[in-house]
This record gives sequence, structure tokens and C-alpha cells, in this order.
Amino acid sequence: MSLHSTEAETLPFVEAELNYLAPTRERPRTYTYDPPAGVPRTTAMSEPHVMKIADARPILPEISLDEEGFGLMLHASAVRDFYDDGEVKRVYYREAEQLLKQLTGADRIHIFDHTVRRRVPGGEDRRGGVPRQPVPRVHVDHTETSGPQRVRDLLPDDASELLAGRVQIINLWRPIRGPLRDAPLAVCDAQSVRPEDLVPSDLVYPNRVGETYSVTFDPEHRWYYVPEMRTDEVLLLKCYDSKTDGRARFAPHTAFIDPTTPANAPPRESIELRALVFHAA
Repeated sequence: MSLHSTEAETLPFVEAELNYLAPTRERPRTYTYDPPAGVPRTTAMSEPHVMKIADARPILPEISLDEEGFGLMLHASAVRDFYDDGEVKRVYYREAEQLLKQLTGADRIHIFDHTVRRRVPGGEDRRGGVPRQPVPRVHVDHTETSGPQRVRDLLPDDASELLAGRVQIINLWRPIRGPLRDAPLAVCDAQSVRPEDLVPSDLVYPNRVGETYSVTFDPEHRWYYVPEMRTDEVLLLKCYDSKTDGRARFAPHTAFIDPTTPANAPPRESIELRALVFHAA
């Protein structure tokens, strides 16, 4: 089944503001640290739009990474403390590698980083000791350019051989505390996104400049979320695919404020892990 079907259009839904990129003539640029004096931290201005965000739970068995660009898997992790980087790298990276091999049949997996987020009301991401915050803007973590570049950066000795085959970048996202009701993640059906909706944007680090996609508004975008995710559920997001044969390549996503969230819901705690997924030529 495809999410284009009439059945998908009858799913339960919420309506919420999603922050798209406001139209701009200049290339958006965002610093991950305090920029030089007189330089704005970001030139990417938001344009909020109220969108219908459908409950994907009734159709989860029928959706896939290659069709819609996202999916859900059950997985109970052995990690006892996701705030312990050493344990995450030692235990969760190995679990994620096995999970992705099982799901994709890949020849090689390279987990290259993870981010733990804990929402602090009023807190600003990457500022003054505040934990990493949910990202409240529509984006894709990698682009047509930065996807292959991550391979060259991280695996330079094998890059030529690896880039000759199929390369994907897949994120694994899960709540640390559940069920998650605060600042859930919305994902856009990749088949509803036009190439012109994706705007290459600079993400400036102290030692390099990365590239992500900001996303401009299109009323045809189809948005989904998985309400009240549990700690044994993993949401998979495709952020890059080298294949250009019609399968999903880039799945925009964003945190959002769910209007049905109870006032006393605990602030969101989550972890996302990013993986390079390789298939031999």
C-alpha cells in the first residue's frame, strides 16, 4: 500500500504549525557556535504553516524506507543509560548495526554519530550548557552533495570503492522516556516532496562546513507522526540515498508542538543515531 491511497487520507490527524524556510535569494547559513561579531547566527528565516499531521500507526506495516522514506521497528535496547556516551557507543552502536543489516541487507554499516536531546522549556539549542534541543524546523540532515562527502570524510581509504555502490544515510530515532507526548517528530512522505522544495543550506562548525536541506512550503506535502512512541520503538528516517530510480531519497522531518499534548507531559528526551549504509556495486 502507498500513503497516496484514499485509506491514508482518512487517518486520524492533528493540525500543528510546522516551520518551513521562508523564501530567500541567499543561501541559508547557520552557525553551530557563536559567530564572529556582527554576523547573524542564522540567515534561515522561518515561515510557519499549519499542516495536517496524520497518525501513521494504522498503516505502519505497509510503509517503507524506500517508498515513503521512513518506517518503524520494534527494538528493546540493552542500553541502561543513554546519557552515557561510552555505553551508547559500546552497546547501542552494535545494536543499531545489526538492526540496519537485518532491515536493509546491507554489506557494511558505519555508525558515525549520535545526539541525545532533552527539551528544556525556553532553552535554545547549542547555547550556554543547555542540553541539545528538539529541532523545530523542517529539514533533511544531508544533501546530494554532503551525503557522499560524509563517506569521503569518514572513510577516506575506502571511499572510492564504497561510493561505486549504493550508499544510504539512515537515522534511528527513539524516545529515552516514554510514551513520548511532548515535541514529537513529524516526517514528510518523501514521495510528496519535489526537488525544488529542498534548499541546500550551510551548517557551519568550528572545523568544517556541512550542508543540509532546508525545505520550502508546499501544500502537497503529506505529514505523518507516530503518537506516544515507546522506548522499544525506533523510527527510521532516510536522509540520503544515492539511488535515483524513483525510490525515496530524502525524508524531511521536524519536531512539532502537538496541540493534544497534556499540560503535565514530561519534556521530550530522545536519541538519534546516524549511519552510513553500504551495498556493494
